[in-house]
Amino acid sequence: MSRPSGAPSSAGRRATRSSSAPPAATRPIPSSRSAESARPALRPAFHEGSRSMYWADELAAAASGPQVVNDSKTPSGTVHVGSLRGVVLHDAIYRAFRARGLEAQFRYGIEDLDPMDNQALLSGDAVERFMGVPLAHVPAPAGSSAPSYARHFADLFLATFAGLGIRPEVYWMSEQYGSGAMDPFIARALDQAAAIRRIYRTVSTVDHPATWLPVSVICETCGRSGTTLASDWDGREVSYACLPRLVTWATGCGASGRTSPFGGRAKLVWNVDWAARWSLVGATIEGCGKDLATKGGSRDRADAISRQVFEREPPTNVPYEFLTIGGRKMSTSQGSGAAAHEIAALLPPELLRFLFLRHKPRRALEFDPQGDTVPGLFDEFDRVAAATAGREVRGELPPDADRIFAASLDDPAADPAVEAGRFRPPFRHLTLLVQVPGVDLASRMEAEKGAPLDGPEAAAAERRVTVARRWLADAAPERYKVDVQPELPREVVRLADEQRLFLEALALAAERERPASGDAWQDLIFRTSQAGGLSSGAAFGALYVSFLDRTNGPRAGWLLASLDPTFVVARLRDAAGAIGQPGPGPEEAAS
Repeated sequence: MSRPSGAPSSAGRRATRSSSAPPAATRPIPSSRSAESARPALRPAFHEGSRSMYWADELAAAASGPQVVNDSKTPSGTVHVGSLRGVVLHDAIYRAFRARGLEAQFRYGIEDLDPMDNQALLSGDAVERFMGVPLAHVPAPAGSSAPSYARHFADLFLATFAGLGIRPEVYWMSEQYGSGAMDPFIARALDQAAAIRRIYRTVSTVDHPATWLPVSVICETCGRSGTTLASDWDGREVSYACLPRLVTWATGCGASGRTSPFGGRAKLVWNVDWAARWSLVGATIEGCGKDLATKGGSRDRADAISRQVFEREPPTNVPYEFLTIGGRKMSTSQGSGAAAHEIAALLPPELLRFLFLRHKPRRALEFDPQGDTVPGLFDEFDRVAAATAGREVRGELPPDADRIFAASLDDPAADPAVEAGRFRPPFRHLTLLVQVPGVDLASRMEAEKGAPLDGPEAAAAERRVTVARRWLADAAPERYKVDVQPELPREVVRLADEQRLFLEALALAAERERPASGDAWQDLIFRTSQAGGLSSGAAFGALYVSFLDRTNGPRAGWLLASLDPTFVVARLRDAAGAIGQPGPGPEEAAS
């Protein structure tokens, strides 16, 4: 087959070898400077903790000249929420560059020419038929209006970006290959296949045979690329074989032939494609997950290929840790983990950004929507907001709390001081209020603020109420669900004398101090139990039995704050005065 017009000529390739970079290609990705001349004006690697400033600001301070922040994703199935970490981190870097006055662009690639190599969302005959086929060529799932499997899942993921205030320039690798924009890099890689084999061998001890070429041809018979092996590059075409047993996850058809690798007929293998893409888009900074950044791993290979084959300094790397559930890494290709679009629909955008930005990139994050992550995330965000607003908060704050808060806002133009000063109803309190029949939520929130809520505050409060109800219905542990007993539970007769004295003392203190917030109630509970020499466990146990007829529950202070004060005091006195058989000791009663 003849090479398409966009492919370089032999003379062009000879000229390339004597120049300092791959030949320029007409490509649909605009750049503030050419890929050939682009050099990251940054340190070659980013190391956290070398300065006291916020990590993204540190990167911006080390940069000069135009910057291109790049990131990408293979849409191999439902994209889990952990994949948003890279997106949010790169956006934070982009914002830091812009805030410093640097010319900056944020580009995001969809690697939709990668082959389907998982079975997360296909079943039956569809799995057998399309494994090994480029994702852009796989039909969309039944019922989807998307033109392909890749577009269906990529669009779900990309739709979460705008709500988070993230608006990168998106490019699709199937289009870059199909348009011929990648042809010069394919030609250079094939011309220097021996150098690439040497890099694999010396950097990663991966030894490819002398006939191996760094491209995956799309089989002209079955359409698979994950099962083909290319050889014999003559400057125009390559030979290929579609092998039945090349990989374990797909079966090649056995066909063979010769074809041009240009114009979307082939794709560079992963590490070579990565290095070529940096030149294609002019990337000056691109982080990656820690699995790719291990010594001798994918990033080291791509860096070496960028320098030695494409003659371009690779972009600065910002390695980042995984988001895990129960200590296990989320995986798109295995279909594990909470879906990004579902979590984005659940959490307010500033909370989702905060999840990824409250710790440095090297810190592993645990996210379990069915555990304590969601209420804990709201608690920590509110503490950081309060500190940013200049209010005193308990406990240790993360370094650069004000910068973390500002970076978490979905609107980069918002005034952090104004936003931090807004009233936010505590999420844990809301999870209780929405479970109590007859509560006027708007009135309770106005009473807690001490003034009417303004427009943004009312909207944020309504969003939190929605999150609380949805989380309770779909994910919350049982201990967060309450059923306040209308009558005094019979089990209160088993409370120890010390616990009854505590309940009576708490009733007196509540009448005197009139606590309204969960924090105020929690503080009063601790002070009252300490004054009576009762352990906190025994004190909380007495409260849970008295109100919920069980020995555990949500934070007791927020539970009491969600109830009518008159009812609370009356129930405390009724429980304190309940007489039955002599109860066990307070520690036994609390267990």
